[in-house]
Amino acid sequence: MDEKTRTQIGGPEDPHKGLEAVVALRRMLEALEAAQVENAFVAGWSWARIAEVLGVSKQAVHKKHARRIRDKYSG
Repeated sequence: MDEKTRTQIGGPEDPHKGLEAVVALRRMLEALEAAQVENAFVAGWSWARIAEVLGVSKQAVHKKHARRIRDKYSG
């Protein structure tokens, strides 16, 4: 990221805007991950395979997503 781009999204003069951008990106990333994990699960992928692609442990991905997916598809 060059200096001009960095300043446009909240440089040292206004870190508030930059931090807001970080929060927005995190929320978007979390939503994207949740949707894609659900897609993979519905497609029959194992928790181990999902975890491998995400670069995390099977336990981590299961802990983060299993309850939400189970609640959505169990009834």
